[in-house]
Amino acid sequence: MALLTPLFAFLYHLPQVYKWLLKPYYIASLFMSVAFLLVRKTPGICEHLSTQREDGNSCDFDWREVEILMFLSAIVMMKNRRAITIEQHVGNIILFSKVANVILFFRLDIRLGLLYLTLCIVFLMICKPPLYMGPEYIKYFSDKTIDDELEKDNRVTWIVEFFANWSPECQSFASVYADLSLKYNCAGLKFGKVDIGRYSEVSKKYRVSTSPLSKQLPSLVLFQGGKEVMRRPQVDKKGRAVSWTFTEENIIREFNLNELYQKSKKLDKPKGEKFERPTESVFAPVPEEEEPEAETITKDLH
Repeated sequence: MALLTPLFAFLYHLPQVYKWLLKPYYIASLFMSVAFLLVRKTPGICEHLSTQREDGNSCDFDWREVEILMFLSAIVMMKNRRAITIEQHVGNIILFSKVANVILFFRLDIRLGLLYLTLCIVFLMICKPPLYMGPEYIKYFSDKTIDDELEKDNRVTWIVEFFANWSPECQSFASVYADLSLKYNCAGLKFGKVDIGRYSEVSKKYRVSTSPLSKQLPSLVLFQGGKEVMRRPQVDKKGRAVSWTFTEENIIREFNLNELYQKSKKLDKPKGEKFERPTESVFAPVPEEEEPEAETITKDLH
């Protein structure tokens, strides 16, 4: 059963996987992932390679190569347990396949190892994973528009993703966030994104670190009345994000999207109908700097 479940999942998503594999990035990544296999198994090339097999067959894996491949396969399986999208699964396989190839090529011949490592560096610099281009109801902010949009209408609740295009986690999350926007977007509940890799001032103002070590990308922040109400992942005192999985189910539960959506649909009423202001937020407000308590004023009713 443990083997059938991922197999059925793969077959279910096969049309989508096939579409991805036609993109230049994935075609090149596929060839780089199987580079050592091709070199070791291709007639006319494998005969000239060194081997530690007792039978001297240089066209087959020796025991050390099998050991390395098995070890890295186990790492991929462990890593993919936390993957939430097909893109993440494929990305993990490609990443660790390249790591395995580097180790195997260096072990086989240092010149082949240097050549393959150079190709990996060049590929990393000039080739980026394709960005999500599917349907979505998301507004993209700049450093000049985000504040105006969040404060434009106090009745509107915003969920804003702070992301960076260079982050693999953000790229993998793009399709999940787009699906949520298609399901829950309405006049009173809107979805936005801002690239803090490009707008560093926004990163500082909203306290979202772009450092890979902080693990804060992506960050989802919910705003009501222009004020931050909650965010995920939360950040500890050391500035590191508390571990949190960006699955659709977790986001719906943590942000109470079903309840928010039902309340926010009131803004869709036809013109002429009186709008009832939303009740108090279901979230605890984000702590702010302490202010002097306002003096209480009482009136005598006679």
